[in-house]
Amino acid sequence: MSEIRLAPGVTVANAALTFSTARSSGPGGQNVNKTESKVELRLRITAIVGLSWRAQDRLVMLAGSRLTADGDLIMTCDETRSQRTNREMVIERLSELVRDAQAVPKPRKRTKPGRGSIERRLRDKAAVSDKKRERRPDDH
Repeated sequence: MSEIRLAPGVTVANAALTFSTARSSGPGGQNVNKTESKVELRLRITAIVGLSWRAQDRLVMLAGSRLTADGDLIMTCDETRSQRTNREMVIERLSELVRDAQAVPKPRKRTKPGRGSIERRLRDKAAVSDKKRERRPDDH
């Protein structure tokens, strides 16, 4: 059974990938009316081997609307006139998505505003206040 390497240490069995084709829109002239160059890839996320559970959670988040309620990931490509090229491109997109999911986001460090920025904010606030005070009519 052959496997496709999606990222370092992450693979998916060829049998887990389901490809379907359809007629594509876009360039190709009259040829698009008779050839099926659009490629759709369907894959269960659980079929991806070597992905940590955290990376799997990030993959679900990154997949967004491409994920069905059943847990199937659906990706399509119809950029070129060649079915083979579109098939390779959709696998590359899947691989890119998996690599993005593997990247651990850097935790945000909370910082305090600097003294200069606090002083600028207060100075600007005072200037706006003065401007509005000057607009008011004198009712003495």
